[in-house]
Formats: sequence, structure tokens, C-alpha cells
Amino acid sequence: MTNSDYLLKAAIKKVTEKLNEILVEKIEEATNIAQDAPEILKKEFDNLKESIIDEASKMEKAENIQENESTNTYQVSKIKKALNEIEEINKQIDLFNKSINNHIK
Repeated sequence: MTNSDYLLKAAIKKVTEKLNEILVEKIEEATNIAQDAPEILKKEFDNLKESIIDEASKMEKAENIQENESTNTYQVSKIKKALNEIEEINKQIDLFNKSINNHIK
């Protein structure tokens, strides 16, 4: 065998060893990830569930605030309407009293 044959065989041997080493490392990493995957997925699911609950709570609070504002606006409107009606009744009572006072004199 010539020197170039030995170099070629040595290169193939070393590349094969390196590839096997890398392959074994990656298989170990994949195995570790596969073992940790259920825990990682559970944590992610728990985080997602928590953020969904938080968002639902925020939405509910926002809706309650909006409903309260609508209710308050409606109540203020009803109060204003009642006050206007009372003012009209007072005006009519004043007119009635003036009319009676004019007839009595």
C-alpha cells in the first residue's frame, strides 16, 4: 500500500469515528429531550392554562366595568328624567296656585 492509500484509509476511519461520536451524542441528547418532554409540555400547558384564565378574568372585569358604566349612565338618565318631571309638576302647581289666588282676589 502507498502512503496515499494509508492517508485515505486513515481519513475514512477518523471521519467514521467522528460521525459515530456525533451520532451517539445526538442520540443521547434526543433521549434526554424525549425523557424531559412530558415535563416540558406539562409546564407549557400549565403556563398556557394560567394565561388563559388570567385573560378571561381581565375580560370579565372589563365587561363588568362596562356594564356598571352602562347601568350608572342609565340610572343617571332616569334620575334626570324624574327631576325634569318633578320640575314640570312644580311649574304646574305654581300655575295652579296662581290661578287659584287670582280667583280668590
